[in-house]
Amino acid sequence: MRRTLSDIAEATGLAAAGRLDLVIAGAAEPAAAGPDDLAMAMSPKFAEGLAAGKARAAVLWEGADWQALGLEAALFAPRARVALAAVTEALAPGHGLAPGIHPTAIVADDAEIGADVAIGPFVVIGAGARIGDGAVLHAHATVGDGAAIGARTRLCEGVRIAHAVRIGADCLVHANAVIGSDGFSFVTPERGAVESAKETGAVASDARNVALRRIHSLGAVDVGDNVEIGAATTIDRGTVADTRIGAGTKIDNQVQIGHNVRVGETCLICAQVGLAGSSVVGDRVVLGGKVGVADHVRIGNDSVLAATSAVGGNVPAGSVLMGTPALPRAEYMKILMVLRRLPRLADKVKEMQKKLGL
Repeated sequence: MRRTLSDIAEATGLAAAGRLDLVIAGAAEPAAAGPDDLAMAMSPKFAEGLAAGKARAAVLWEGADWQALGLEAALFAPRARVALAAVTEALAPGHGLAPGIHPTAIVADDAEIGADVAIGPFVVIGAGARIGDGAVLHAHATVGDGAAIGARTRLCEGVRIAHAVRIGADCLVHANAVIGSDGFSFVTPERGAVESAKETGAVASDARNVALRRIHSLGAVDVGDNVEIGAATTIDRGTVADTRIGAGTKIDNQVQIGHNVRVGETCLICAQVGLAGSSVVGDRVVLGGKVGVADHVRIGNDSVLAATSAVGGNVPAGSVLMGTPALPRAEYMKILMVLRRLPRLADKVKEMQKKLGL
């Protein structure tokens, strides 16, 4: 999207100086920027690349001497990543679908379609489904019977929204996400291996899994407003109550959220996180990549779990954990330092043994 620097300044709220009539075609790293690019140089170390590029305008740190850097204009960022979010939003291309229903789409007769909805090729919308005003459904997306999609929500290519699932307003669901599949929940007719292991720490001879009976998922999934769900992420429906995702939460690609899980508001859940059934995540929680959370575990508000942490017990609010099993950061770092010293300690032991003739 081509915009003048003046338009970008107005859209982002950033202070500006110089030629505000310059037309900007996109954003770029300083060394790779062309004359129509806005160079993203929000700190002095990034500004070093401006000499290698051809940018006429850049986003700089507050107080930067833009003229000394050879620029014709500049925007000034009090906080670099906040400015990056604002600038990329201002320059982002549209979704590319005009309002209307593509002739290849299949829409149930009793589905409710709001105003200015864009429905792309081969979309399928089931009986009794409701699509809010301004929603966008890209090619091959499906919305099950009785499901509800909020206003201005966008479903990317191949998204599957199962029956009775509710998605709030202003959400973004990336390609091939599946929301509302059945939970992974089974029971053995007699006492099984898992029950025996939990009770005694061993598998009793009479506790074999001779059969597995499905516990069906009668609940749905309820996703709040302004939620983002990454590509190929899966969120299972609840057994009886709904699986819930709180407003403002952002979920990365390839995340698995099990049945009955409750995720709070404004959480950040990174790639390949796994939340087992009936776990509860509080508000404003950050889960790093590949964090695993066991079933029925509760994670308190404002906690941060580092990548690959394995969480098997409840986590108090405000905790910072890391490791397998997950431990408070300070404790884990002490253990890590001891582990790093082990090779040297082993060498010293060998030297002592040699001296003693052992």
